[in-house]
Amino acid sequence: MPKQMYTILIPDRLAPPPDVEQKVFGADTRIIVAQATYSNQIDDAIWAECDGILAWHDLTFDAPLLDKLLKCNVIVRVGAGFDNVDLIAAAKRRISVCTVPDYGIDDVADHAMGMLLALARGIVPCNELARNGEWNWGYASGLHRLTGEYLGIIGLGRIGSALARRAQAFGQNVLFYDPYQPVGIEKSWGLERCWNLGDIAERCRYISIHTPLTAETRGLIGSDFFAGCKLQPIIINTARGPIVDLDALFDALVSDKVVAAGLDVLMEEPPNRDIPLIKAWRKHNHKINQRLIITPHCAFCNVESLEEMRRKAAEEALRILTNQNPRSPMCQGSCRVN
Repeated sequence: MPKQMYTILIPDRLAPPPDVEQKVFGADTRIIVAQATYSNQIDDAIWAECDGILAWHDLTFDAPLLDKLLKCNVIVRVGAGFDNVDLIAAAKRRISVCTVPDYGIDDVADHAMGMLLALARGIVPCNELARNGEWNWGYASGLHRLTGEYLGIIGLGRIGSALARRAQAFGQNVLFYDPYQPVGIEKSWGLERCWNLGDIAERCRYISIHTPLTAETRGLIGSDFFAGCKLQPIIINTARGPIVDLDALFDALVSDKVVAAGLDVLMEEPPNRDIPLIKAWRKHNHKINQRLIITPHCAFCNVESLEEMRRKAAEEALRILTNQNPRSPMCQGSCRVN
């Protein structure tokens, strides 16, 4: 039987050549790299002819766009998040949607821990003080040690649990809130479980967010959460930007309800420079400037993780196209999978 030839569309983000993907699919597969920012930058004929899509995160796959996919069997998100794909609309059109949930677990956990360490130890402001000739340890005298303090993890999935291991190595007590984890997992990990989010706010000096973005988690960390914070915590978010209300976070930082924050993700990326939090972050003399670290959604990123993410996305698409069972399906609308 001759080998099936496929047309694979990589609509956004990736710059050619698609060497990693070509190696997975083989030389007979046509791979189109569009580098689009908006879906209308890609001709309708290309959408119509593709058998599979390897989608990054610049485009939104809503019902009108999905209607253009006349042959597509599978969309694989090149990453762990799936909030830019309408899963219900995809299922109705018999398009399977998959993700790559395990490509950068250690990398994101390392980034979260790095932000926590930098803020907890005052590395950014102390560096600036030393640069400006203020050679004294006065700033650090107001910091709290990590060992023995509570780290609250919101979402004990792959990355949250990887962070828990790192925090335990630093001698921290780890609490977590995750209503979707089975009873007893806290015993397996040697952690303490909180059954409501308010306990995390009340008891933890360090808090890190690791949930997916869903209707339930959008705005989860907002004014009510910050009002319940008792210990002027450090907040870390390497999950999804809309989980944290940035206006509420700004108010909490200004009022010292929250002592510092590290954000790798924002509600709008690149950030809107007109919102109060970003304005303050950009002002050298603002009171929150040295207490806020923002990185450009790069927690996952390094040479190894990028290659792994691209390879696993292509392999997942190929499984669907060759009627094998997917490993990380969000929906299996396609009845073509045996």
